[in-house]
Amino acid sequence: MTTTIPAIRAEGLTREYGGVRVLDGLDLEVPPGTVHGLLGPNGAGKTTAVRILATLLAPHGGRASVAGHDVVREARAVRRRLGLVGQNAAVDEILGGRDNLVMFGRLSHLGTRAARVRADELLEQFGLTEAAGRPVSTYSGGMRRRLDLAAGLILAPGVLVLDEPTTGLDPGARREVWQSVRALVAGGTAVLLTTQYLEEVDQLADAISVLDRGKVVASGTPDELKASIGQDRIDVVVTHEDDLAAAVRIVAEAVRATRAGGGSGPVGAPDPVGAPGPVGDLETDTATRRVTATVTDRMATLTRVVRALDDARIEADDVALRRPTLDEVVLQLTKESR
Repeated sequence: MTTTIPAIRAEGLTREYGGVRVLDGLDLEVPPGTVHGLLGPNGAGKTTAVRILATLLAPHGGRASVAGHDVVREARAVRRRLGLVGQNAAVDEILGGRDNLVMFGRLSHLGTRAARVRADELLEQFGLTEAAGRPVSTYSGGMRRRLDLAAGLILAPGVLVLDEPTTGLDPGARREVWQSVRALVAGGTAVLLTTQYLEEVDQLADAISVLDRGKVVASGTPDELKASIGQDRIDVVVTHEDDLAAAVRIVAEAVRATRAGGGSGPVGAPDPVGAPGPVGDLETDTATRRVTATVTDRMATLTRVVRALDDARIEADDVALRRPTLDEVVLQLTKESR
């Protein structure tokens, strides 16, 4: 029987600053070839956890390992197996891309020839070969961050920690970085990702841990976390403001009927016995001509609403089902900290 050593494992990690516990029993496990998102509000302990895993800070309690090596007792072995890309670009803007990577190779104790070979490999891997000789000051934001990623991989680590990797980048540059991360993971690299862009985690992460006040308050896949805080929602945006009140009644009736097991029968038919009263979680926005409500049977509710709008000859700009966003998940899970 073979076992796979976790790329990252933390068990009961604690850390205090000035008597304040900023990490309070952190447990974390990241398998090889996956992306694990670490989310939470400012001060939740994300940066402290990253610094401990990167051997930049010692824990006060618990233990952690990277690729099977203890971050305290085997710090040198950890540093050879872990790449770290922080929020701010670490490359020299005066030097070209190749010279930057050769410099990082030499700082990582590679010989001159080995550093040059590795630099060329990474330039090709990240699509920077044509710009290799140009000063980094002429690079776009996406190119700089790709060069940062390349620098973090100079020793071909199996584990990569990305701390706010796309801060300040435009959407196009962020997608360039995402593509590079996906390619690394497909090759077996494990990635620990902290970011304020929750769309980024939704796009990349296989699993997520939400930190609050130094503790993991929830963990799971993006879909599992979204499902944990509530049901799907239906949004209806009417074309004409005068139709909003009628649309509110239609949505409310459809939600009541489907919650009571009324299926997708026509709105306006007698409600089933035991049907709930008013829909308490229905929201109306007159400025956008929108009505929103949570639903238990998403397709049945959608069918009833569309049929009823058509029967009432109410024009709609949009009728859509949506799941809770990760923003809503994190806000809900950490609301006591705000």
